[in-house]
Amino acid sequence: MLAAIETDWRTADLSARRRAMLAYAVKLTHTPGDMVSEDVVRLRVEGFTDRDILDIAEVTAYYAYANRIADGLGVSTEEWIPE
Repeated sequence: MLAAIETDWRTADLSARRRAMLAYAVKLTHTPGDMVSEDVVRLRVEGFTDRDILDIAEVTAYYAYANRIADGLGVSTEEWIPE
């Protein structure tokens, strides 16, 4: 399963709920200015609570923030982390 997700999560054998969560996180990461209320509605339709959605948004945003700080300061990754 992990290999399929790493290759392309869109074609991995994931539930609609997980697929919706990942689509939201990818959109928030790549095109945050394009986020609209319908993005949140899609998560609610899949059964996510408002707290779940907040958690997804916060984790996604924090990961992006931490990586930008590291990139901006020239922090290199550990040797064990693959490219």
